[in-house]
Amino acid sequence: MTHIQAVRTFIVEEFLPDVPAGELADDHDLLENGIVDSLGLLKVIAWLEDRYGIDADTVDLDPESFTTVAAITAFIEQSAPKNAGAV
Repeated sequence: MTHIQAVRTFIVEEFLPDVPAGELADDHDLLENGIVDSLGLLKVIAWLEDRYGIDADTVDLDPESFTTVAAITAFIEQSAPKNAGAV
């Protein structure tokens, strides 16, 4: 599973359980549209730490990095240790 597929699946399972993963566009603004709120953002960050080994204390947690599935994927590719989250 690619990073973008994993992110989309996680977002749908956690925040949009009635929506098929294929219907969530990579550029759909998760924050602006109320899909992910501030508590949900903490859940996303915790998942990134667990799945990809990203240390939230050592990376820049700019809110822009979490606005869309594509932005979260770019954040993973920039911040995760190499080979992290490979399934």
